[in-house]
Amino acid sequence: MKKFRKINKITKIADVYNSKFLNVYEIFYETKLGNQKKWIVASRKNMDKYKKMLFKEENIEIDAVLIAAIDENRKSLILIKEFRMPINDYIYSLPAGLIDEGEDLYTAAIREMKEETGLELYEIDKDSSCKKSFASVGMSDESLAIVYGKARGEISTNLQEESEIIEPIYVDKQKAREILASDVNIDIKAWLVLKEFAGR
Repeated sequence: MKKFRKINKITKIADVYNSKFLNVYEIFYETKLGNQKKWIVASRKNMDKYKKMLFKEENIEIDAVLIAAIDENRKSLILIKEFRMPINDYIYSLPAGLIDEGEDLYTAAIREMKEETGLELYEIDKDSSCKKSFASVGMSDESLAIVYGKARGEISTNLQEESEIIEPIYVDKQKAREILASDVNIDIKAWLVLKEFAGR
């Protein structure tokens, strides 16, 4: 019987596409049985940072942050309904965004919450927040944090970027149950937070 390694061996990484916010790489590797294969990966990281992450020369930098915030006065979770080009449609999701250079995940969460919804994120629950997770490792190395906290203020879209089409919404437990029972487009992370919020 042929012996095999526990992991695949990367032999080469090639650029396929590069832009400011997204890069595509082709990974050539040898399988545990010695066969030559390749994989396509989408990454937020440039080639240098991606290689350092891949070969464990640096810790994984968190790419983006999602915000699970409750407005206590309205007894509501804050969601957004956002138009997204990959599906050419609207989708329910959590307020979110990329972490800027030099930011920690909590500073990024406060900034993104303000930009996307106009609301102030406060009383961040660091113990409940997820510091690192991955959304779709079959095609991307994108790493995410989920920050829990409270929201206050009035909804506004004044700070959104030109390309953003985002409607911030208050979702109480009844509305949460309606969304969960419906056939709407919803981000899986928002679905899980919504389910937790609704107590289902």
